[in-house]
Amino acid sequence: MVQSQGKTSDPEAVAAAAAKIEDEIAYLSKRHRVSPAIVREIIRRSGASERAAIEREIQKGKARR
Repeated sequence: MVQSQGKTSDPEAVAAAAAKIEDEIAYLSKRHRVSPAIVREIIRRSGASERAAIEREIQKGKARR
């Protein structure tokens, strides 16, 4: 009986992807002068991970203040 393992990920690749995401969060938080937690929350709520979409959401939030 053959079992499919689904996605098998290299731990180094997962760590590299996580580091890239954290670098992106740090960049956006410094650029827009908001905390990294806010950027993470925007990513979580919108489901988008591309920079342009996140920046639009940050600008919308700043417009409300």
